[in-house]
Amino acid sequence: MRLDKFLKVSRLIKRRTVANEACDAGRVLVNGRPAKASLSVKAGDVIEIQFGAKAVKVEVLSVQETVKKDDAAELYRYV
Repeated sequence: MRLDKFLKVSRLIKRRTVANEACDAGRVLVNGRPAKASLSVKAGDVIEIQFGAKAVKVEVLSVQETVKKDDAAELYRYV
């Protein structure tokens, strides 16, 4: 699954266009490297997102095309 779609489906970022912009600006790292929105994400990858002065670091546990809002947090865990 594309990185921008995973960020939206997991609800780490609310909109896919915002996820695209964050990737283009270099604020999203996957396994320690800057990532493009088209990068393929798989279970075990570590994603770090810079939100201003705050950073969120999560590990991908599962990749699913669609998920209900209540189950979105099961796709990742905080590192």
